[in-house]
Amino acid sequence: MKSTSERREQTLAMIRKQGSVQVTDLAKWFDVSTVTIRNDLAFLEKQGIITRAYGGAFLNEGSTAYPEHSFEDKSQLNPSVKSQIGKAAAELICNGDTIILDSGTTTNYIANCMSDLKDVIVMTNGLNIANTLMPAQGVEVIMLGGHLRRKSMSFYGSQAEKTLESYHFNKLFLGVDGFDLAKGITTHNEYEAQLNRRMCDVADEIIVVTDSSKFGRISLHKILEPGKVSKVITDHAIPEFYLEGLQQAGIDVTLINVD
Repeated sequence: MKSTSERREQTLAMIRKQGSVQVTDLAKWFDVSTVTIRNDLAFLEKQGIITRAYGGAFLNEGSTAYPEHSFEDKSQLNPSVKSQIGKAAAELICNGDTIILDSGTTTNYIANCMSDLKDVIVMTNGLNIANTLMPAQGVEVIMLGGHLRRKSMSFYGSQAEKTLESYHFNKLFLGVDGFDLAKGITTHNEYEAQLNRRMCDVADEIIVVTDSSKFGRISLHKILEPGKVSKVITDHAIPEFYLEGLQQAGIDVTLINVD
């Protein structure tokens, strides 16, 4: 039987494809009760993605929820933008800093730029990031353990969350799947969202690194309210509405130039 998070992700994918779904059809498809399906639809409605109707639900017009790409697909999206974001983010890291690098392709570009740093401690849940930091002799790497989620090349779970409770960090560099001024910062996976929230709890600064395509998108699971973010590093294609909203919230925004 699929986990709640997996079932909701697949339900959303079906609604996006078909436009609407019926409770009884979903119950049969997933082999769960209609009560369980109604709870799933209530969750999706609360996220602002769908509207429930008698016996089913339909996709909200203009909904900005997007399906999750695999790690390999994400690696091919906007590489030049992500590279420049990574360079700008790495410039915020000082010798002697203690930081968290969240898993992801954008944060991996930060790791690529850290080879000259000294006495820096990095904790990460990203398998790719740990590998990227291997040659950086001045960087001590602490790998969060737990369950490996192959789709995102990241570790998650209670073991990882418990480990974080024993630490304090100067900066957290957080990648996101969606950034909406009303719904907040979101990601596709429930367990990754839980771990990200714990990361936010133990960091002085929360620095969001994301290309502009993520603004206006909403994923299933909320990580944080936008107002709790310290800085955002993105590109000049960010919609003006979002740029103004971030600045009005007192968030420091760095816009990178892409050749």
